[in-house]
Amino acid sequence: MTEPNWRTSSYTKSDSCVEVADSNPQRVMIRDTKDRGRGVLGVRPATWTHFVTFTKDLPPN
Repeated sequence: MTEPNWRTSSYTKSDSCVEVADSNPQRVMIRDTKDRGRGVLGVRPATWTHFVTFTKDLPPN
């Protein structure tokens, strides 16, 4: 099994973020940058796309 290619968002300004790996066409994997050993959440690509689209529409803090 090949190790996932983890990355953080280009919008990340600190280490308080999540990492994403989408090298598997059936699952987008998500993990906590600060606690990588805690586990991985896997979602369908369509679910991840919906989440990203939703968050882009949120007003900035």
